[in-house]
Amino acid sequence: MTVRLLKFLYGAAAVIFLLAPLLAILPIAFTSSSFLAYPIPSFSTRWFAELANGDAWRRSIVNSLLIGIGTTLLSTVLGMLASLALRRRIVFGSALRTMFLLPMVVPAVVLGVGLQILFAKLGFPNTFAAVIAAHTVVAVPFVLISVTASLDGIDHRVERAATSLGASPAKVFWKITLPLAMPGVLSGAVLAFATSLDEVVLTLFVAGPNQLTLARQMFSSIRENISPAIVAAAFLFILGTILLGGLLAIVHKRATRSAVAG
Repeated sequence: MTVRLLKFLYGAAAVIFLLAPLLAILPIAFTSSSFLAYPIPSFSTRWFAELANGDAWRRSIVNSLLIGIGTTLLSTVLGMLASLALRRRIVFGSALRTMFLLPMVVPAVVLGVGLQILFAKLGFPNTFAAVIAAHTVVAVPFVLISVTASLDGIDHRVERAATSLGASPAKVFWKITLPLAMPGVLSGAVLAFATSLDEVVLTLFVAGPNQLTLARQMFSSIRENISPAIVAAAFLFILGTILLGGLLAIVHKRATRSAVAG
């Protein structure tokens, strides 16, 4: 009993340690004051209204959603194809897997400089395509890891049975492999979208003034003028992450029930 109590207290302390900074700053998103300070004079939603009505903030939110959706679609497709290829025993498979995971360990500044030079030589710097491509580079590893974990859990005998019954490789993929790997695909897609929303260093290098994202706008606002609008934007970030996490948990739960029922 004592050991279980100590584990519970340790876990609770770790959670409090991680969440305390958020719990301390997020209430300021509802302040009526123009400064980040306690005590809060009165509660107000004026800063959320500024996010909705301010041209720069509204444009940055729309750009972030467009870039995030484009990054999610592209990185999910590329990551899933890479996972399917690496699932088979191919020459230099381990080396290829390591290369796909390199963007996770390469410093963002180095990656940003390299991508900026590359896009300039290709002739499309400071464009939405450049930003989506840059975000895809850092998002693909998350999709690859997630989808690979799902594919590793699939029984190969199920796919071989479908093939022996006359199903083509394409039909086996659409009817067997993809549905069974869908939880991993969705997890990777959510991680890719969150990575795109949070990416600021690469955006500073490859984006132009017309590709202002919410993360970049928050970074610029911190440098110029610290406003509670930044906290309101962070509140929306966290709320969106919680909603995506909850949606992902529901999908995983339904997938598990379907697998047990099957």
